[in-house]
Parts: sequence; C-alpha cells; structure tokens
Amino acid sequence: MSTVERIIRLRTVLDRTGLSRSTLYRKIAEGSFPRQVPISIHGAGWHESAVNRWIADPRSYQADEA
Repeated sequence: MSTVERIIRLRTVLDRTGLSRSTLYRKIAEGSFPRQVPISIHGAGWHESAVNRWIADPRSYQADEA
C-alpha cells in the first residue's frame, strides 16, 4: 500500500501544535522541530508525518539527518 506524504501549511502546524510562530521558528533553528520543505518559489510546508512525530513526543524529537 502506497502512502502519499501530505504537506501541511504554517496555519495548520500552528493550530495542531499550539506553538506561536516565533517559537516554531526558534525550535526549527535549534533542531527541535521539523524543517520546512519547499513547495513553490515562495511557499513552504511541513511533512505531516514529521509534525505528528513531534506532537507525539516533543521533548525527545530529533530532526532526521538527511
């Protein structure tokens, strides 16, 4: 069974996590929240599965090394 990775936008990420925009970007810079993925020239989003992993266990989240 093939699963398609959904990309979610900023508003959805903020709603699901309860984080403020500034806290979200600070956590990305620290490596304690998933990084955005480019979806267009001026747009970015997040892999839903990565955000769900963070929501499940935010204290021990480690960004995947690519």
